[in-house]
Amino acid sequence: MIQLSKETQYYFTESAEFKYLRFALKRIGDALVTTFTCDKVLDAAEASEKQTLSATSKATSRVVSNSIYTVKHFGIESVATTMSSNFQPCYYEEHGGLDKWIRPPLSLIHNMSDKELLWRASFVPRIKDYPYPRIPKIAFMFLTKGPLPLAPLWERFFKGHEKLFSIYIHSLPSYQPQFPPTSVFYGRQIPSQVSEWGRMSMCDAERRLLGNALLDMSNEWFILVSESCIPLYNFSFIYHYTMKSKHSFMGAFDDQGPFGRGRYNENMAPLVNITEWRKGSQWFEVNRKLAVTIVEDTKFHPVFERYCRPACYVDEHYFPTMLTIQAANVLANRSLTWVDWSRGGAHPATFGRNDITEEFFNSVRGGSTCLYNNRNSSVCVLFARKFAPSALEPLLQMVDSKVFTDRRL
Repeated sequence: MIQLSKETQYYFTESAEFKYLRFALKRIGDALVTTFTCDKVLDAAEASEKQTLSATSKATSRVVSNSIYTVKHFGIESVATTMSSNFQPCYYEEHGGLDKWIRPPLSLIHNMSDKELLWRASFVPRIKDYPYPRIPKIAFMFLTKGPLPLAPLWERFFKGHEKLFSIYIHSLPSYQPQFPPTSVFYGRQIPSQVSEWGRMSMCDAERRLLGNALLDMSNEWFILVSESCIPLYNFSFIYHYTMKSKHSFMGAFDDQGPFGRGRYNENMAPLVNITEWRKGSQWFEVNRKLAVTIVEDTKFHPVFERYCRPACYVDEHYFPTMLTIQAANVLANRSLTWVDWSRGGAHPATFGRNDITEEFFNSVRGGSTCLYNNRNSSVCVLFARKFAPSALEPLLQMVDSKVFTDRRL
């Protein structure tokens, strides 16, 4: 190592060349401080480093040009003319490895348009077997205007099963969630847009949720819920019920009345004939294959957007009709989300504090029979809605009293 005299140190400290060099080196630190995600750090730091290395090259070149002066006055026979990079990436990745294809996004925030997102989400491996130990997960997709008043109930539902689920939240763009870092909902909001009930923007929000969830290769089932939904069983039961199912769950029935076929527009033919027109609940539970079918659609979407407008409520007809035409054999033709329409009106009944009793839950869970994997079953619903915020406290008490007990399939 070269030992410098005080005069030499002063020269290098005060010279314009080294002031410029220190300024250039500081750019890497500035770039790292002002970026927020690992990917952005990589991009910004690498770009900054290129600029810095260029700057240091210029600076050291000027220093070398003065080397005769330094030798003459200070007796130094050499100076450094190169600078090596000390930049380290946020993680190490083997070039050309599989990890970059199967790793879920580090952040749900991105700048992709809907068209870009759905295109990316439609990528499908052609080989069925995965070349790595894959643990299938359920993607719970919360379609909400803003807050999740029943979040404490869902927190208890998810607790202890962190490797078996993922969460995605689509809210109004203006809503700023306030979940603590310890919450399962923290950082799970996706880039969202305004969605209106009964219009195509609502279906777009659902496809946006599916598109983001499909970016995680481990997600095998996709369940759409709202802020007023609750689970009727514990996580283990719901996980095994969906994973073992041979069918996806979406209502798709032929309603020949004014609120079914009465909403059909003849301009949809020949792509959609009236005999293929279907109606179903907005809330669905689908497997990965069917989720891809939904996000990759470019044929039915523009037709429904143009010809199914209120009083044709597109969120009740678009997916049921399209999937009946394209994949009817994989539909169970029912939703796993229970709602009560017995009170009449445009919206289902809402239940509050005084409605929450053990008898009520038993009637919801055991009030019907259905087919599950082509066999009769008394378990036909796994979720229920709509529940008001006032129902939270008695719901939590029922969880503590083990009302949400497991049931063997």
